[in-house]
Amino acid sequence: MMNEQPPPSRNDAAALILLVEDEQAIADTVIYALEREGFAVRHCHLGRDALAALSAQQPDLILLDIGLPDANGFDLCRKLRGITQAPVIFLTARNHEIDRVAGLEMGADDYIVKPFSPRELTARVRVVLRRTVRQLQAESLPVSVLASSVNSIKLGAFEFDADAMRISCAGKVLDLTRYEYQLLKAMLERPGAILSRAQLMEKVWQDALDSADRTVDTHIKTLRAKLRSAAPELDPIRTHRGLGYSITP
Repeated sequence: MMNEQPPPSRNDAAALILLVEDEQAIADTVIYALEREGFAVRHCHLGRDALAALSAQQPDLILLDIGLPDANGFDLCRKLRGITQAPVIFLTARNHEIDRVAGLEMGADDYIVKPFSPRELTARVRVVLRRTVRQLQAESLPVSVLASSVNSIKLGAFEFDADAMRISCAGKVLDLTRYEYQLLKAMLERPGAILSRAQLMEKVWQDALDSADRTVDTHIKTLRAKLRSAAPELDPIRTHRGLGYSITP
């Protein structure tokens, strides 16, 4: 059941956080911590209520519990990604690597394991929001190597439209998450160059609290799958063991 309170009023300084958490005690703690830091919070107990809330007002960030009574958090994340580009942070009691990887593959921006401290949660929220703003700012600028007076630049099998933030491969528009887009863009900016995991983390996951090589590897895996789907005959991303990755357009 969704809270009966009306959507909170917003101002330029208050980011709206959509909290999807069925355990009221945890929700109360999270709401208190976020509101104390100046955030506006809308709370939903169920997945279906979260989908309804999104149709009424777009949040700046979503805190999503994986274990909801009416929905699997991973499945709900897929649905959310279809209607909003707001960053998603998973809240979960599970700390298995496969769960973290699955969350990242679905486009989650972070993953917080219960129990967590309110201070850690608000810090992660701020980091993700700050990172999202920086990425949106970067996406509005011309990329270095692909800079051109025209909006669409062709590079081998790839066509890059910086204004539309869209990349095509072999004539097919790639359905990319924000991080997949940033990762592919970073490699296309330096075709043939070997970029280390640290360099890619710096370009794509700026200010991450606990970045890891596995994050880059996971997104490279999903990128390869999408490129194979668009052009099975192509295999442009190269792995250089101990060094990093490169792309040959």
